[in-house]
Parts: sequence; structure tokens; C-alpha cells
Amino acid sequence: MVFIGFHASHEQVAPSALLDAVVGAERAGFDGAMCSDHLAPWSRAQGHSGFALSWVAAALARTGFSIGMVNAPGQRYHPVVIAQAFATLAEMFPGRFWAAMGSGEALNEHVTGDGWPAKHIRNERLWESVDVIHRLLAGEEVDHDGLVRVHRARVWSLPAEPPPLFATAVSAETAAWAASWAQGLATVAQEPESLRRVVDAYRSEGGAGPCILQVHLSLAKTDDEAFAIAREQWKNGLLSPPVTWDLEQPEDFDAAVAGLDEQDLRRSVLVDDDASSLADRIADLVQIGFERVYLHHVGTDQSLFLDAAASELIPALKERA
Repeated sequence: MVFIGFHASHEQVAPSALLDAVVGAERAGFDGAMCSDHLAPWSRAQGHSGFALSWVAAALARTGFSIGMVNAPGQRYHPVVIAQAFATLAEMFPGRFWAAMGSGEALNEHVTGDGWPAKHIRNERLWESVDVIHRLLAGEEVDHDGLVRVHRARVWSLPAEPPPLFATAVSAETAAWAASWAQGLATVAQEPESLRRVVDAYRSEGGAGPCILQVHLSLAKTDDEAFAIAREQWKNGLLSPPVTWDLEQPEDFDAAVAGLDEQDLRRSVLVDDDASSLADRIADLVQIGFERVYLHHVGTDQSLFLDAAASELIPALKERA
């Protein structure tokens, strides 16, 4: 049976309320959770962006299921700092923490004042960072001089088992590249044929571990209400890489979506007023080849979604998937 997780969006909800939501998600019957890791929201309307590493520690302490996070080491985060943070989380909460490693977006990384590298350089920097993190989690003293620099670093408080480090990818090319080092793959819902190419590219190159799908959705009592939630909170869904990689400010995203056809938003957000219908649509995507799916309701009020998930959506999805 597919693993059904809850996605906690730091961009949209204050950290304290998001903590209550993840506790509610476990109570509602979700199998685990994951969260984003942003310095800034995608749009001014979203209005939040808590520090994910602090929040994950609190969330793990308040729940009993697994919780993962997206992370982009190499610019805003030095990989030695990330290795220490991950080791501490895994030591305190054995077997319950994981991370999906990505090359990042300028939205969060530009604040260092360093230049924003081309994608192929960011990928190489990510590979170096993950290698450093793996070595530190294995107890090594690490020196490294490349796109990231490390001098005689060591993590002293180590977990019995290091946390798995997955890769994030939205394209087949990135998925194939990540297969050599990742312990799993995390991607976001898009057209089924594109998802099929991502999964196939990862598996055909020997990619191991789970394939994880994040699904943006908006569930409400009417279609109009559900679409209004998506339009107000997730218009950034009208944009896709490489555009989303390179914009620096929430205002830039707001300007970039102005004038775009809002009906196109339904391609990136599953808008629905019926939990059974929504479960069918999610199950169709999961059956492409995903072992885990994490559901992200794009509204700011998570309590109504969690009620609907507990009573209708999760039972329907478990039956179908």
C-alpha cells in the first residue's frame, strides 16, 4: 500500500500553526510528513517562511511518524553545518528523519551576495556537498577544495544510522544524473508523461530507494472555492523551471505571473470539490511508479483539509492505491 504523507508548506503558514497542523496530520491518519525549506515565500500573499531545521526538530518531538525536508546545501547552507544538523536530528529521532537534496533557487540563495551559478554548476556543487555530508555522517574528518571548501571538519555527535539523502528532480535529465548518488528520488506532480520520464530515467540509471511524489491540491466544498484558494495562494504554480530557479524576490514571482491565464493553474494544482474524485486523480499519478505521495493543500487553513483527509480523502486513496 502506498505511503500517504502530509506536506507542510512553510511559505504559507506560521511555524507555530504549521506545527499544530503536522500533529493534526498524524491524528488524521497520514503516514508521515515532509516540509519545504525556504528563506522567502513564493509570493507576498503567502507571507511566511519559517526556519525548517528548527521546525523539523519540534515536529519530530511532537509526533511519532517520519518527517523529511527539502534542503539545498552549497550556498546559503554550508554542507558541514547541514551534516551536523542532520546528524543531530537522526541521533535524537532514529529512523524518522530524511532529506531531499536539491540545487536550490535564487529566491533563497541570493542573500549570500555570491553570484547565482548556472544549473550545471549548481548540480556539481550539490554533488560535492552531498559527498561531504555523507563522509561527515560516516565519522570522517573531511577536507575538500572545490565549489565548496571544507577544512578538517568532523561531526562529533553521530546517529547509529545516518539519515537517507534523496535527490529532488523535476526533469528526466536531473533524475538520471542523480541516480548515481541519491538514496531515493523526490519530484513534484506534473503531466503524467513527464512524470513517467522522470521515474524511468532514475530507475534506468540504477536509481535506488523510494520514488516520492509531492502533489499540490486544493480541496473545498465547491470548485469555485477550491480554485479561488489556488489562485490566491499558489499562482506561482503558473511558473516552472528554469524561470523559478532564477527569480530573486516574491515580488518578482508576482510580476511574472501577472497576465498569465489562471486556468493553466489547474495543471499544477489538483483543484477539486469531491474527495473521491481527487483520490482517483492522485492514484493515477501514484501508479506511474511512486512508493510515497505527499499531499500539499495549498490553502492557509489546514484544519478543514485535515478533517476532509481523515474522513474521506485518505480512506479513498488507500482503497485505490
